[in-house]
Amino acid sequence: VQLQASGGGLVQTGGSLRLSCAASGRSFSSYAMGWFRQAPGKEREFVAGISWNIDTTYYADSVKGRFTISRDNAKNTVYLQMNSLKPEDTAVYYCAADYHTAGPHNGYDYWGQGTLVTVSS
Repeated sequence: VQLQASGGGLVQTGGSLRLSCAASGRSFSSYAMGWFRQAPGKEREFVAGISWNIDTTYYADSVKGRFTISRDNAKNTVYLQMNSLKPEDTAVYYCAADYHTAGPHNGYDYWGQGTLVTVSS
């Protein structure tokens, strides 16, 4: 599975962005998907995850109520809708695929390149 993230950019505090992650290769709908982020000087952290059948989602406490993960298996794409953005959301965002679980773990099987999100104050 190859993953291509897009949709990052510069936004003001309180603004919104939607990230997309397009997958190529077979069996996208069999994979749990996740979004991670890495801010400058910090370790990569889990942001959100969604199960292969869309019945379970996971969120980091820091983004609950502001971010929404979704997927369209017909389009082989997973999304991250980010609302009420804060300067501390500034990071490179990565999408990832895992054959087993969408939870907050670092054992995802495939990773995409990152897309930069910058939130200005």
